[in-house]
Amino acid sequence: MRAAVQHEIGQDKLEVLDDIEAVGFGPGKVRIRVRATGLCHSDLSAMSGVLPQPAPFVPGHEGAGEIVEVGEGVTHLKPGDRVVVCWLPACGVCPACKRGQSQLCLAGFMNAGTPNFRRPGHDVFGFAGTGTFTEEVVVDAGSAVPIPDDVPFDIAALIGCGVTTGLGAALNTADVAAGSSVAVIGCGGVGISAIQGARLKGAAEIVAVDPVASRREAALRFGATKAVSPDELPGAKQSVTGGEGFDYVFEVVGRSATARTAYENTRRGGTLVIVGAGAMDDFLQLNMFELFFDEKRILPSMYGGGDVLRSYERTVALWRAGRIDLESLITHRVPLSGINEALDQMRTGTALRTCIEI
Repeated sequence: MRAAVQHEIGQDKLEVLDDIEAVGFGPGKVRIRVRATGLCHSDLSAMSGVLPQPAPFVPGHEGAGEIVEVGEGVTHLKPGDRVVVCWLPACGVCPACKRGQSQLCLAGFMNAGTPNFRRPGHDVFGFAGTGTFTEEVVVDAGSAVPIPDDVPFDIAALIGCGVTTGLGAALNTADVAAGSSVAVIGCGGVGISAIQGARLKGAAEIVAVDPVASRREAALRFGATKAVSPDELPGAKQSVTGGEGFDYVFEVVGRSATARTAYENTRRGGTLVIVGAGAMDDFLQLNMFELFFDEKRILPSMYGGGDVLRSYERTVALWRAGRIDLESLITHRVPLSGINEALDQMRTGTALRTCIEI
């Protein structure tokens, strides 16, 4: 079967090969025929080495498709079922799950070091224990979440990561207060979803911050009340908040420099939400006096900061009701053979989300 493979960390291109085999099928596992997958910035971060990932590997973790085969002991799924791939499944029995913080369950990460694929003479890993830039993938049954028949595969794929992460940051982690002021730094697919979440919660002012003009224009269509470049953020802070700072600032880039900017633009007593996934050697510097004196809450948000399955259901309900726009998040579509075109679209910021149709 075909899959897009990165041979070494640091390469900026993927090679689409046709000699890949999905491996690991057995008890408790399912085989999925991938129909659509989104390109998330985390895939680029894994390719560049910002996020740890063994190579060679198949990127992709934001996918949806159909069950082809179920292993022994899998009773809640059957061939033909439509599913979204959950790259962070909850085990239900660990301390984090028992506390109601299933987004912190480490069970899914335990799969990241086990090869998901093989080609002649080589094991091949799947990013985040999945790897959806492929025609088929084998995952734990808990990573295959059934979706209703009326949810298209491309929409389901987005729900698998970016939309859940961005919406959840606003709805779960920050619990944005009605009438508040919000700034979102980084307006790709996740940032746009955070904007939609803040709008749903009734934020009065939502300022989108991004260096790419097309993304700023898109943010206005999705609910931002103002869209500015990074250089224009000080002026927006002054005009919207009188210079005090925003009630909530979402950092959706994953860099210490933008996190520091986000901190400085959060009002005293306000909330900074860290959504972007950054590198382990990129340190955010804060002094002890400002931490004490400013009393700003710093809230990291992992995968939307809530129960993933409930978040999926909520997102589908909001989409059905027309309260959120998911179709317009997909600005580009390419076949698997065009995966490197999709990478360029992400790197240049021309795409909010590119859907790879498989």
